[in-house]
Amino acid sequence: EVQLQAYGGGLVQPGGSLRLSCVISGLSFHDYAIGWFRQVPGKEREVISCISAEYGTWYTNSVKGRFTISSDVARNTVYLEMNSLKPEDTGVYTCAKDGSAICDVAAGEFDVWGQGTQVTVSS
Repeated sequence: EVQLQAYGGGLVQPGGSLRLSCVISGLSFHDYAIGWFRQVPGKEREVISCISAEYGTWYTNSVKGRFTISSDVARNTVYLEMNSLKPEDTGVYTCAKDGSAICDVAAGEFDVWGQGTQVTVSS
């Protein structure tokens, strides 16, 4: 059974940093892309970053240059390093497995989801 668990959220001041972890079991990193999503109340869940062993990394424009996605195969973990955080980065962050090895931008292409972790950026 494929399972994903997201950790690392919290309260941080604007300009601060957080690192989220997505621990994955039951699949090979080389076979599927892994994405990070953000959901804000009243808005649709959006993919903000994705990593694929074969195709590399992808970021939505609003986080380019501030967020970095990476993977540690030995630990079966995908990380999202978030720097220069802004209040608009606030939301519930979730990791998910894509149905293929290619990073998709539509949530519907991801078929296994972890639980979310809350990130709040506020002074």
